[in-house]
Amino acid sequence: MLQSLALSLLRPPASPVPAAVRCVSSSGSVKITVPLNFWAGERRTSPVKYNKENVYEPATGRVLCQLEPCGSTEVHKAVEAAKTAFDHWSRMSGMERARIMIQAAHIIEALAAPLTLKNELKRKPRVLVDLGCHCLLICGFIAQRRREEIAEMEVIDNGKSITEARLDVDSARLCIEFYAGLASTLAGQHVQLPGGSFAYTRREPLGVCAGIGAWNYPFQIAAWKSAPALACGNSMVFKPSPVTPVTAVMLAEVYAEAGAPEGLFNVVQGGQETGGLLCRHPDVAKVSFTGSVPTGKKIMEMASEGVKPVTLELGGKSPLLIFEDADMENAVRGALMANFLSQGQVCSNGTRVFVHKEILPKFVEEVVKRTRTIEIGDPLLESTRMGALVSRPHLEKVLSFVDQAKQEGATVLCGGEPFVPADPQLGGGYYMTPCVLADCTDDMTCVKEEIFGPVMSVLSFESEDEALQRANDTTMGLAAGVFTRDVTRAHRVVERLKAGSCFINNYNITPVEVPFGGFKTSGIGRENGQVTVEHYSQLKTVFVEMGDVDSLF
Repeated sequence: MLQSLALSLLRPPASPVPAAVRCVSSSGSVKITVPLNFWAGERRTSPVKYNKENVYEPATGRVLCQLEPCGSTEVHKAVEAAKTAFDHWSRMSGMERARIMIQAAHIIEALAAPLTLKNELKRKPRVLVDLGCHCLLICGFIAQRRREEIAEMEVIDNGKSITEARLDVDSARLCIEFYAGLASTLAGQHVQLPGGSFAYTRREPLGVCAGIGAWNYPFQIAAWKSAPALACGNSMVFKPSPVTPVTAVMLAEVYAEAGAPEGLFNVVQGGQETGGLLCRHPDVAKVSFTGSVPTGKKIMEMASEGVKPVTLELGGKSPLLIFEDADMENAVRGALMANFLSQGQVCSNGTRVFVHKEILPKFVEEVVKRTRTIEIGDPLLESTRMGALVSRPHLEKVLSFVDQAKQEGATVLCGGEPFVPADPQLGGGYYMTPCVLADCTDDMTCVKEEIFGPVMSVLSFESEDEALQRANDTTMGLAAGVFTRDVTRAHRVVERLKAGSCFINNYNITPVEVPFGGFKTSGIGRENGQVTVEHYSQLKTVFVEMGDVDSLF
């Protein structure tokens, strides 16, 4: 929420028309000065003066805000607030919890009016004019949908295009709605035993859950973790990535506005030290983490000290298999979606694109042609399709992968270079051109390691068995895809792919009704879908004796 974030406009918008329908019309116009930690129902600052860290706007490279990390005292306060909220929340019926969660989803989609407008509406009749672009003109004031405000802040925080950010906010809202629908369905089982005795099971919440998010989908991940946790009767302390700390606290305010008990969803900022404090806190019952494989292993090790269950959604080096009978247009679209969403910073991306040798030349020609037309620039502009990578170090890391690929014999068909937009305000941003690599082999670094950037590696194959053997030759198994018109082959291939989330004739589709997660080192447990309820609850068995005790003593 841009108004409640007390953002300062540093320069006027470039055009009066965008300014009339958008709170933020271009990158480089926002500075955040309010606290980003949130517990017990409000934003918090620490009396202890920790070293603050600069947070940079990816689109411009300028300082967006300063991050105040949480130490042991702040983490403990957040956990204590979550414990207090849990006592009340866990005793509510599923229907009561569902009402609050549905209200939170409605708030995300509702109009968010500035305070001046709220005061004006008390004195004047409501004069509404639809301006389009998610806004209404009411009594001469602009009222913007909360969805748009969150999406704009996600762009400023992360660097992805406004088009993608809106879809991420929608996914978060739908996730909350989905689990609100499940909240009242949580139930156990009745088992009849001999002699009229019986047993039953109860599905009960775990307690305070810790959520640790990644920087590629800040708001969406916060919702994906909190929604199932809250539906099951848990409370949560969430730690966003220190690279993208802004929008998780907006979700906390949405839950609070919806009527959630104070402390139900809390946000603590910080890096590895803060995450470690959360994982090891004795009152945290479960840890859910999204991020890299090495960090996931550390999370699992820390959680094991308290024998805490974990959900780990980790990295991937996923294969995309395109057979000779595939619909070429859809295969090209799928490959682009599998590699260039969010500037390639997606864990499930199908970055190893195996193409049958018969169609390889035509496929490569089409992919390169489309890739060259991807519009790069200010992520807040409607026309932009690729924004900035999340940070300067990450940009340099991705570019180094391209350089290493060339040294190892790969051919750069397009892209793989730093990009400087024409707008001087964006000169310090973290941009690169999307890259397609050809002549790749399975032993190249670009094929074996997760790059996490807009780099597609194209490989050829001749037979189904060969493609499957090479596709599965990785320690990771998050996702995989296949394009073919042969339905029998599609299901046969998917059965043999060692990956947790597979796609047939599409890629990177993640409806909240469907479980998402990986095999092997790509993770443990699932996000989304009905099965996730099992990861945020525990089963209690109750035996009821209706007769006398049959004792051996």
